Amino acid sequence: MSASMRRSTRSIVAWRRLDTGHDRMSFYQRRIIPCLLHIAMRQPALMPIRKRVISGAEGTVLEIGVGSGLNLPLYGPSTRAVIALDPSAELLRVARKRAEAASVPVELLKASAEVVPLETRSIDTVVMTWTLCTIPDASRALAELRRVLKPGGALLFVEHGRAPEPNVARWQDRLDPLWSRIAGGCHLNRKMDELIVRSGFRLDSLVNRRLPGPRTHTFLYEGVARPT
Repeated sequence: MSASMRRSTRSIVAWRRLDTGHDRMSFYQRRIIPCLLHIAMRQPALMPIRKRVISGAEGTVLEIGVGSGLNLPLYGPSTRAVIALDPSAELLRVARKRAEAASVPVELLKASAEVVPLETRSIDTVVMTWTLCTIPDASRALAELRRVLKPGGALLFVEHGRAPEPNVARWQDRLDPLWSRIAGGCHLNRKMDELIVRSGFRLDSLVNRRLPGPRTHTFLYEGVARPT
């Protein structure tokens, strides 16, 4: 075999190895992560928080990161309709049954929050529950949410993020690169209130609390924000 053929063969083998690694990661992101997210988000401790956040929804609602649809049964008569957005086709398939059983009309929409395919000032309420941590460009997504909200509309949110204790925050910074790779892009160290305010919102209310569990993962930001 000539030198050029040996180089070509090595290149093909290397490409195949790289491609196989990409396929494994793609399978993990497409199939494994949605299942893990669905299981994690079904924790009973989260349901009272979901109910409290959703109770403020009014009019036409855009829910960002609807996932498997755990919030959909919670929308009440003050909600006219829900547009439920998620980038995962797998999670939207799981959400379909809950969407069909919901007491309000629900449209499932496969899209990214970074480019929301809706008209400007067309939404009364945006809902985010444990979503902003996973969006690659959170500031861009928040700018999109501000764009689609009507004047006076509300952003209702609960997110986990950066803890106030310096030693916990340092551990969040250390763990974040690895955690984001294995947890579907979830970031531990985003300071959610500052992100929201920097993106053109004012905070009407903000409550911080902790869930049981590792202190690096359980500090919550819950509140209501409106476009400035």
